[in-house]
Amino acid sequence: MFRLSQFIHEIDSPSPVGPRRDPPGPVVVWNLIRRCNLGCKHCYSASSDKAFKGELSTEQVFDVMDDLRDFGVPVLILSGGEPLLHPDIFTISRRAKEKGFYVALSSNGTLVTKDNIRDIAAIDYNYVGISIDGIGGTNDAFRGMEGAYDAALNGIRLCRDEGIKVGLRFTMTQGNAAELPRMLDVMDAEGIDKFYLSHLNYAGRGNANREEDAFFRTTRDAMTLLFDHALEAQRAGRPKEFVTGNNDADGVFLLQWVRRRFPEHEAHIRAKLEQWGGNATGINVANIDNLGNVHPDTMWSHHTLGNVKKRPFSEIWEDLSDPILAGLKKRPRVVGGRCGRCAHFAICNGNTRVRAERLSGDMWAEDPGCYLTDEEIGLPETVSA
Repeated sequence: MFRLSQFIHEIDSPSPVGPRRDPPGPVVVWNLIRRCNLGCKHCYSASSDKAFKGELSTEQVFDVMDDLRDFGVPVLILSGGEPLLHPDIFTISRRAKEKGFYVALSSNGTLVTKDNIRDIAAIDYNYVGISIDGIGGTNDAFRGMEGAYDAALNGIRLCRDEGIKVGLRFTMTQGNAAELPRMLDVMDAEGIDKFYLSHLNYAGRGNANREEDAFFRTTRDAMTLLFDHALEAQRAGRPKEFVTGNNDADGVFLLQWVRRRFPEHEAHIRAKLEQWGGNATGINVANIDNLGNVHPDTMWSHHTLGNVKKRPFSEIWEDLSDPILAGLKKRPRVVGGRCGRCAHFAICNGNTRVRAERLSGDMWAEDPGCYLTDEEIGLPETVSA
């Protein structure tokens, strides 16, 4: 996860650069339930509106929660499916808050209504993220339900009016990238606290002509828009929180933007980006699915490290006999191709390994989702055939 607004803040209010420090335990994204009332095209958990066998009981959830807290896990992101369909979501959330976790709820927003908003507010979630993938019919088409946009926006407004920190979560694809400016307009008009852009770029690319590639160009335009919007909001005295995910090349692209716009701050921003350290899959972020399987992150659902019904999470997460987990935790990671030769490896840490694995069969190959040119990453320009 790339906390863009923190680096934008460093342009006007630089802070001392310190050593990179990992938190005591990973942030855990916990898919408590697989059931969902929507049928989103880009769903990573392949959810549907039915019950799934073998899910953790509430008592098992509590036992796992105790182990997570003892292990030093600071943050629980309660997700699904749609977590509000879990019959004990508020009981589980209340217990998590009592244990001292930072607790976030990741929802599609359509089930946040006037009938349950007081219950949601009573939990005192640290953050509620609601996913919307475009305006009106664009969102509804992605989410497979007519009226999903209006229902989700109503859920955001209800949270906002209850004083809950709420954010828009937008997964950008070729089908909805043009909606980004309007999404930012909604953020401003509705007084929403946070905007999270998740990249979804699994199309394989060659090394040549990345700057001219249609989707890479769209990605670059989207990120530039976010940079400009975050800076404008900060300097207008209405700072918002902007975050991106699933493409750690964003940090390097920000450095290029700073070099053009604020060259006097380039060295400081580079140092801050290296302090951040890029992709943290298998290090500072983990996933537990509805069956209790542990994964390096939510996008690694096809690789299971262990199951919390059989072994504590704390043991699974420290067991380096799994070669994938061991490789992810290695610093620096051993990565090939463009990523291995990149001059900015210390910033992005090799980007998203699951994308390389899914498209090449080798998780240590270069990330085909990197939208930076060879020149930008310090390599000789590739000549097209």
